[in-house]
Amino acid sequence: MKLNRKQFILKLVLGSIGFVVLDSFWLETNFIEWTEHDISESESNKIKAIHLTDLHLHSIKSVHKSIAERINKERPDVIFITGDSVERNKNLPVLEEFLSLIDIKIPKIAILGNKESSGRVDLQKLQDIYDNHNGILLINEAYLFKTKNREINIIGLDDLVHGNPDFRKSTEDIDKSLLTIVLNHCPVYREQIDLVSKEQEIKPILILAGHTHGGQITFFGKPFFTPFGSGDYVKGWYNNEISKMYVSKGIGTTRLPIRFGARAEASIFYI
Repeated sequence: MKLNRKQFILKLVLGSIGFVVLDSFWLETNFIEWTEHDISESESNKIKAIHLTDLHLHSIKSVHKSIAERINKERPDVIFITGDSVERNKNLPVLEEFLSLIDIKIPKIAILGNKESSGRVDLQKLQDIYDNHNGILLINEAYLFKTKNREINIIGLDDLVHGNPDFRKSTEDIDKSLLTIVLNHCPVYREQIDLVSKEQEIKPILILAGHTHGGQITFFGKPFFTPFGSGDYVKGWYNNEISKMYVSKGIGTTRLPIRFGARAEASIFYI
């Protein structure tokens, strides 16, 4: 049966709409893009880290199980979780359930996002959950991470939108001869990190951020909207002479449960 021009155009339009709906509501939210980045300075004794951000956990779905399975398969030396894991106290058991899917022997280092702050999440309960699963919650604190006969400074900052990040305070007592990694939810605070780093002669090897969701809904790579705290940062690498920052598109969604042109992401770093 031949289609006339009008029928062809109608089917093309309906097919395109169907693809966009399928992609937005299912593919980009449920099939994680795993990116890999090697920033190590040598070919041996590399530290393998996995970065998760913006989980926005409400219930455990197949996508979360697949993330946990991949993590357990990869066997990283550490997991960095850069905020917006939960939005309300009622979601804390879901975070605990998610962490229970991951091998407890893998250390986890986490910070706050704006959702934990705006949702008035009980920080002691949140810390206890991380403690129970071989994790630690850092709020404007430095942590000396030791593995493979190496030591690295991990700086965990408070959220910018509803908190009070203080990179200067967090780095007061660190050993500046060691590599430094900064966990920082809102990417725009990178500018303050760079300012203090220059003053204090600190050169972060990596700043990990989230918050933007990669724009969540974009067209031709351009987001309709990025939340306050994003600045001009959307996704991927932003490097200058002081620091290297990677902004992840994150796992979950907010406001609308869809993604378009901003597929959910988890990252593996070799340090």
